[in-house]
Amino acid sequence: MIVVDKPSGWTSHDVVGKLRGIAKDRRIGHLGTLDPSATGVLPCVLGRATRLAQFHTRNDKVYEGVIRFGFSTDSYDAQGEPTSEPREVSLSAEQAETLLAQFRGRILQKPPAISAKKIDGQPAYKLARKNKPVDLEPVEVEIFELRITAVEGCDVSVYVRCSGGTYIRSIAHDAGQALGCGAHLTSLRRLASGDFRIASSYTLEQLQRLSDEGRLQEALIPAAQLLPEFPTEVVDEITESQIRNGRTFRTSPFRTPPGTHHVKAVSQSGELVAIGEAKLPHLFQPIIVF
Repeated sequence: MIVVDKPSGWTSHDVVGKLRGIAKDRRIGHLGTLDPSATGVLPCVLGRATRLAQFHTRNDKVYEGVIRFGFSTDSYDAQGEPTSEPREVSLSAEQAETLLAQFRGRILQKPPAISAKKIDGQPAYKLARKNKPVDLEPVEVEIFELRITAVEGCDVSVYVRCSGGTYIRSIAHDAGQALGCGAHLTSLRRLASGDFRIASSYTLEQLQRLSDEGRLQEALIPAAQLLPEFPTEVVDEITESQIRNGRTFRTSPFRTPPGTHHVKAVSQSGELVAIGEAKLPHLFQPIIVF
């Protein structure tokens, strides 16, 4: 795993393509798309660890962004075409707080038409760019924290901690609709995605430099450290060999409480051996072996 600090102007797929060249490995995928204009945390899995992507369910996100009031756009951000006439707007901190309070907690949110949401297998943005009708159903998301960090005229800076699948662009657009003047997102930076933080991220330039110096390993998060929500069972050499041959393995009841569905089997040297799925209490079947 490498946590990339995605630059503005790059798609998440662009980053994966660049990383394949840096790491000299075709088996790379990302966990959670970032809009091209957004920057920040983009976790990427490499090699055999790509098989762990299906288990990354801790999708809470943290963002900081700027909402500009005065007009809306078709993409809900600064890259889109204006959909309303510009208006002079200046908000006070109190007005901004009253306006944005309605977006805290569990809310129904309609994703932007220009988004990666699928309609009959097609990304919505591809349909929208062909001027085909796009009508996405509202989805329930949760805004755990929405804090105003600055107000300067028509610009409101926000810090948002939310569930996966939340569109900060939609919060900006809906806030503009509620105020009656339109609004869009002018900048967005992801500070965290699940357990991955901006402090542990690397720019593509830093990763290229590490690769050129033969030190890319320094940026890698070992597979055994991923999925911290899964209990870890350290296995001896005999059990490790049995796991690699598909045999079930037992775990300590002190490390795998009742209701545990998955466990990480780790060798005595700290390497990830397998992900096990519960068959009986404290009895696991290896479903992914490394």
